Amino acid sequence: MIIDRDRLLLTRRFSALALLLLAAGCTAVTVNLPPITETPTDERHNGKVVWRDLLTNTPQASRRFYGELFGWEFEEPRLFVGVGSGDSYMLIRHNGRLIGGMVDTNALGKKENISQWITTISVADLDAAVERAAGAGGKVVNAPVSIGDRGRMAVVEDSTGALFAMIQTKDGDPADSEPAHNGWLWDELWTSDVDSATGFYRTVIGFEYTDHEIENVDRDYRVLTYADKPRAGVLRNPFENERPVWVNYIRVGDPAAVTAKVERLGGRVLVEAQARPVGGEVAFIAGPSGAGVALQTWPLD
Repeated sequence: MIIDRDRLLLTRRFSALALLLLAAGCTAVTVNLPPITETPTDERHNGKVVWRDLLTNTPQASRRFYGELFGWEFEEPRLFVGVGSGDSYMLIRHNGRLIGGMVDTNALGKKENISQWITTISVADLDAAVERAAGAGGKVVNAPVSIGDRGRMAVVEDSTGALFAMIQTKDGDPADSEPAHNGWLWDELWTSDVDSATGFYRTVIGFEYTDHEIENVDRDYRVLTYADKPRAGVLRNPFENERPVWVNYIRVGDPAAVTAKVERLGGRVLVEAQARPVGGEVAFIAGPSGAGVALQTWPLD
């Protein structure tokens, strides 16, 4: 796969101030984010990516972009107890189901563009996981904090520098299901040190892993599993001098058909649709603010 290094905007550093808004909002009031699942499950799937948040400095353009490309819908939740709804954070739905959130970074007063998607992994015991992360070479960016009905959340930098969030949900995690068309499909960690990253996530979350050799590619593909269920992929970052990053994939039927609409909606095509060595077709796009996502067909054959 050939990727334009100068145009791929997947490796921006996530500022602590942005994380503070995402995880705790304003410290002067109580944050109350809605649960990830609107019907309590009382089940936690340790190691599962259960949520993704978009940081963007172009919220209106981003709503139009993702809405027209994938049919996603946006709504304002009641963020702060006693304050009412605020437009600095919005919920994202697909086919009526909650799939993520969107943070307006303009509310931070930051001049630099920190737009990106943030991956959140479920853990059964957040405090213990954060303690293990600190002891395994990671950095705790935001300590565990309550976010109301959603549960408790922390943000961590792994041993290779990739940022991600962990959550212990209050009412349980969504059940495993077949990925919906135009919904989230998969998540990958692109890292400078696959073995170090794998060791970190094994210690912190309890992942096991299997290696898969990719034909005609000079890097192997590692799949992280928990209780024999695949949860994420790990591979050596295609860009040796770039920071490690979590990359999120959206299931589409025809990547080329999607990319044909991207520029008209204010985004950019970072990688045109092409066959992927592991099967299927893949493309990379960026929304109006520069946050990148991958498009992937499924099943792979």
